[in-house]
Amino acid sequence: MKKVYKEVSTLDKICYDSFNLSEDLLMEHAAFGIKNILPKKSKSILIVAGPGNNGADGVALARMLHLDKKVSLFMPFGAKSAMAKLQLKRALSVGIREIDKIKNRYDVVIDSIFGSGLSTSLDDKTQTLLTKLNSLKALKIACDIPTGITSEGEIESIAFIADITITMGAYKEALYSDKAKDFTGKIKCVDLGVSHKLYEREADTFLLEKKDMKLPYRKNRNTHKGDFGHLSVVAGKKQGAGVIAAMAAYAFGAGLVTIVENEPYTVPYSLMSSTTLPHNNTAVCIGMGLGNQFDDDCLRKFLLSHDNPMLLDADLFYCDILVEVLDKKSNLVLTPHPKEFSSLLKMTKVADVSVEEIQKSRFKYIRLISQKYPNAVFVLKGANTLISQNGIVYIQKFGTNALSKGGSGDVLGGLIASLLAQNYTPLKAAITGSLAHAFSCKRFNKNSYALTPDALIEGVKSL
Repeated sequence: MKKVYKEVSTLDKICYDSFNLSEDLLMEHAAFGIKNILPKKSKSILIVAGPGNNGADGVALARMLHLDKKVSLFMPFGAKSAMAKLQLKRALSVGIREIDKIKNRYDVVIDSIFGSGLSTSLDDKTQTLLTKLNSLKALKIACDIPTGITSEGEIESIAFIADITITMGAYKEALYSDKAKDFTGKIKCVDLGVSHKLYEREADTFLLEKKDMKLPYRKNRNTHKGDFGHLSVVAGKKQGAGVIAAMAAYAFGAGLVTIVENEPYTVPYSLMSSTTLPHNNTAVCIGMGLGNQFDDDCLRKFLLSHDNPMLLDADLFYCDILVEVLDKKSNLVLTPHPKEFSSLLKMTKVADVSVEEIQKSRFKYIRLISQKYPNAVFVLKGANTLISQNGIVYIQKFGTNALSKGGSGDVLGGLIASLLAQNYTPLKAAITGSLAHAFSCKRFNKNSYALTPDALIEGVKSL
């Protein structure tokens, strides 16, 4: 996993104070980093540079590419910061001339108008410019962060739609808001003249990588089904949701999976069913499709009557008993989507906010509730899924729009619960389950609209 920061100006300052690196040197390395990522075959490059230091990065890049590529430098707002003026002076001295009109054909378009410090609304001129840039048929690269995305990851009107975002020094939270996902493209990070190990400091946010997925491979040969846990999945009014979760759990390594229901009903042949919690149960999965299947007293008794790890989902986020469970129990994983998360925040008195406000400040609210309940792990679903325990946040960026189907969340719950049954810690279960869910989707080679829970479960088998 990689470290992620709210802002990097403090890290830049360490470079100035501790490593005797100047702002100028950091900027030169930033431009050089972008240069190294550009496709070798690209011939014509449009660089649109703003008036501040983000624009200065673009101007420095133009100087480095001059004569080796056909570079067009467009500066619609002039150069205003000291570094922008210095870089423009250097660029002019090597023979670069600014253009005053954008043509329609370039191999690469580079946005270095406004960077991660954007905190105000874009004016009409900038919005018109971005509309023009987005219409161009070229590889689009954003310098640091696409123009139009604020430091909070918000898009107020319009933003540059990048194929690649090259961020400077370290990864930034704003790039991983749900709204930003349609604008950032592939995100890459370049260093600023020192190793990332020197540049970075302590962090409370981390970007997950595929290698953080620790699949439940079976290494010992002398084993039996009881060695791999016994998961109980509570089925409710919508029994299909529980069955989907149970099938996902069984495919992900749980030795035994039992559907727990008020009255036995037909289940897939590989599962078991019971009206009570099995005595050898090692984890519980409850909430998906629950409805009002159990009265409050029955639900309270069930949730508080055992010490096994639990995954809590869906309808439970509207039940007041959940607050008592959070207060009294540990080894919990909660997997809400934003609407459910809004209800959870209100019940726990962390915040009374709308879904829209949550989506604007996902990092803030998941950090707050995980600090209040440090013995639980929270998984906030979204375009970028956030996982948090005790104030530390992990970003799972690999999900796709193919997962926007009924049943996908039930599969996720089953995967995580399966790992809980197999003695993973709640945090490790949430991380590996979420990554497996995303990478199973990526293995799906049919149309993005066609993914089904069954296909997701099949994909997990081949990770």
